[in-house]
Amino acid sequence: MAKDGATTEPTDGAAAGTGAGTGTRTGTGTRTGTASAATGRTADGTAAGSGDIARSLELLWGTGDRPSRGPKPGLTLDRIVTAAIAVADAEGLSAVSMRRISTELGTGTMSLYRYVPGKAELLDLMLDRVLGEPLSAEPDRPAADRPVPGGHPVPADRPVPGDWRVAIDTMARTYLDNLRRHPWLLKINQARTVLGPSALRGLELSLTALRSMGLRDPELIGVIITVNSFVEGLARTQADAAEAVAQTGLSDEEFWENQRPYLERAMLSGAYPTMAGMSEDTFSADFDHFTFGLRRLIAGFEALVAERAAEAATDRT
Repeated sequence: MAKDGATTEPTDGAAAGTGAGTGTRTGTGTRTGTASAATGRTADGTAAGSGDIARSLELLWGTGDRPSRGPKPGLTLDRIVTAAIAVADAEGLSAVSMRRISTELGTGTMSLYRYVPGKAELLDLMLDRVLGEPLSAEPDRPAADRPVPGGHPVPADRPVPGDWRVAIDTMARTYLDNLRRHPWLLKINQARTVLGPSALRGLELSLTALRSMGLRDPELIGVIITVNSFVEGLARTQADAAEAVAQTGLSDEEFWENQRPYLERAMLSGAYPTMAGMSEDTFSADFDHFTFGLRRLIAGFEALVAERAAEAATDRT
């Protein structure tokens, strides 16, 4: 029984006799995870910050005690996190378990618990690792000075590197690339992410690049949230489409072809005149919705920046 009467269930691969942090122990010495005060259920490793937060922070910042005996030689926290990310990339987050990771590494499950308490804390480490991937490529260059991911040249009608517009473009495209490499990120509740070195460094670089906008600090955070939300929404739509194909065995073309007779009759009925009058390429896959939306976001920010500059000029007179 957890605090406030919340019952707990054994977490994935719970380790015997390793009750750390807020975890509890059953009468047999088996560790159970932290229970949610709202639901009474233990964290299942699909929400950031749902495990032992203190332990996650120790592991992220390198302040925790390292195992001194017992684990298989060569096993490291870095290898554990790398293996977990590889499994999640290939099979989804649900495939990640302490037992599965130990199998991938060729070691006993108990050896992993000497490094990380469980899946919830492992998820915090995985998140910080993948968030840091774009930063590792060019660690000494500010975000605004990086080229657009994919090696695409900056068009002549776009601001030169160093401009906050390029910083937003780069930030958005880099994040989209990351979500495509690691679609499991979209399955995670990141409302309470445990902030590690990579997360903080990424935020620092983004804020530094956007400082020239001349906005108030809360507004700068608002810019980042707005851009990230746009990217996540589009990436989630793409990921859902791919998942639908995998689950049903029907391609997008086959799916819509099945509906064609019904849609054609609907368009000819006169009940949907606006839709019926739209051009043939309205729903073309060739239209770049990402670039369209991103350009409109930047244009909106430009209007806000101009408004703030005008206000500042008025205040000086």
